[in-house]
Amino acid sequence: MSESQQIKVVDAFDLDDELRSLLKPGEMLRDAHGRRHRLPRYFYEVPSHDSAVEIRLTPHFGINEFIFVDLREAQRLQQFPRYVPCAVRMLAFFLEQFRTAAGGSVHIAVNGGYRSPAHKMAIDGSPHMWGTAADIYRIGSSILKTKELIDRFNDVAEELSDDVVVMPYGHETGKTVDDHVHIDLGYLTVIPREISEDRMEVPQEHRPRFAFEERRKRERRVPVVAAEAEKTQ
Repeated sequence: MSESQQIKVVDAFDLDDELRSLLKPGEMLRDAHGRRHRLPRYFYEVPSHDSAVEIRLTPHFGINEFIFVDLREAQRLQQFPRYVPCAVRMLAFFLEQFRTAAGGSVHIAVNGGYRSPAHKMAIDGSPHMWGTAADIYRIGSSILKTKELIDRFNDVAEELSDDVVVMPYGHETGKTVDDHVHIDLGYLTVIPREISEDRMEVPQEHRPRFAFEERRKRERRVPVVAAEAEKTQ
């Protein structure tokens, strides 16, 4: 990630009133089983369409693939700058591994990545609202519309990690799927190390909490390792 690709991290409590009302940082939601989960507070700010395409979370996944929505998303959240929870990078990391195991390119559906709490498809505290779920409609040249394909790639996803949840093939809304593979990592939240965290859950007019997350590359560690090696000689 070059300097131009550094991602701004914002505390959603420091966004304007309309955005806070749509993103609902820190609010509690119940999932389909009645369990309560706290919505994410820290988001990546994506300033433009071009930057969304440019910024790579992994070698094969750009941040644009996780924020592609239609008119069912709140109008303000269709505009740039756009916001996506920081845990999306964990989802991208898993999908990179899934792509290798599946043996083909992975294509996320429209509305298949992050969906805000204001999205018309955002029901029952879905992990999509945490940026940790993806609906995949195609892998390589295979359109995922058959039980055979969905079962096959569900097995691939589950073999990669016990933390992954998929939906079986079927026609029951919200419980099964018949035209995509649903993968979610649960209710993860991520606080980038660059952010200055505190307990205040009110807007900070004079000291907004934001930072720029940097990719921690191997070459940055080499001088430290070399210095440690010299100390032991």
